[in-house]
Amino acid sequence: MERKFLGIDIGSTAAKAVVLDEKGEIEQAFTVPTGWSSFEALKSIGSKLGMPMDEEHYACIATGYGRNAVAFAGKTMTEITCHAKGAMTLFGENPMNVVDVGGQDTKVITCQGKAVEEFFMNDKCSAGTGKFLEVMANRLNISLEELNELARKHTEEVKISSMCTVFAESEVISLVGQGVPRENIAYGILQSVAGKVSQMLGKLRNQDLDVYLTGGLCEAEYFQELLSDVLGRPIHSDKYARYAGALGAAVFAKEQAEKGRI
Repeated sequence: MERKFLGIDIGSTAAKAVVLDEKGEIEQAFTVPTGWSSFEALKSIGSKLGMPMDEEHYACIATGYGRNAVAFAGKTMTEITCHAKGAMTLFGENPMNVVDVGGQDTKVITCQGKAVEEFFMNDKCSAGTGKFLEVMANRLNISLEELNELARKHTEEVKISSMCTVFAESEVISLVGQGVPRENIAYGILQSVAGKVSQMLGKLRNQDLDVYLTGGLCEAEYFQELLSDVLGRPIHSDKYARYAGALGAAVFAKEQAEKGRI
């Protein structure tokens, strides 16, 4: 039986898996909650794959902060490398800037010549990350999906001035106390994240490249619209873009397996 090619990306909030067939086509792509343990997330992935998770059935590369939990993986690789590979697989190998808003960090990556040219990572603070949005949504007693839909209905532009999650939460509490409509607060929250992403992109040497969004927020249409407005250019994405890290890992697994390295 031919081995399939498996990429596993275990993030702080969600774990993603992508399976490629022998032609390199996506056969499976799914997400499970990471929960309290990377090992528990790995069990959930295993229950969805349909075949035993071992070297006989899969050539596997793991990435993400929980990558070391994937004991049977032939190799582990960094998130930056795998996200860039996944983006280039989805969007082509033309020069581009990639934005990934993850659960605990946000990454901006310049891809040039089929490789990573430059990147910046916000991993010291939850500002501008999925965790920031989760905390703010919880404060408004809504889901992340509802946050986007509410923000679209805003009637006034409210500014969340602090990018520190703790202080921003205090601002939101104050706005709620003032009777500011939730949709206006939701707008301010998303606008603050779009502003943070714009600041990070501004650090890249080549800022004129097309921008592609990967990660969980690629399904948040209104956030993409806000980010496009802030940057003054269109934001591109794809239905598989949230799986970019896992996809890149799977593509690397196929390449490495064909060279007999895993």
